[in-house]
Amino acid sequence: MVNLIGTYECKADAKGRLMMPVAFKKQLSGVLKDGFVLKRAVFQPCLELYPMAEWNLLMQKMNKLNRFKKKNNDFIRKFTAGVKVVEVDTAGRLLIPKDLISFAGITKDLVLSSAVNIVEIWDKDQYEKAIEDVADDFADLAEEVMGFDDDISLD
Repeated sequence: MVNLIGTYECKADAKGRLMMPVAFKKQLSGVLKDGFVLKRAVFQPCLELYPMAEWNLLMQKMNKLNRFKKKNNDFIRKFTAGVKVVEVDTAGRLLIPKDLISFAGITKDLVLSSAVNIVEIWDKDQYEKAIEDVADDFADLAEEVMGFDDDISLD
């Protein structure tokens, strides 16, 4: 499992190519040759870049869903809409397909942000707005998500 660290700003050229930040390339060096899957995010107007091994683990889980339940089939279709296999070229660039650029509202300035085992790719303005929107109630969110009851026995 890849555990990524960092948030980096970069620029996309007119063709939708971005230079992969050196720090991410180093962290991903063991999986660069396997390629990546690029997809629309579920909850935010950004893209998610999965190392191929991480994508395959996720697909193993999704493959266990019963396809004879309409909601499962609808979810799989929506989740995989626009999915693309991408590679970092020899110059260290990643090409973002036009339909995904459009989905994420990507202009020239980007933010690449680690999200544990994937990289989120954001338009810089959208990223700053998303961070700002969460900032107000982040303490409450952190407590709700991570503040599980202590499981300490005083025996």
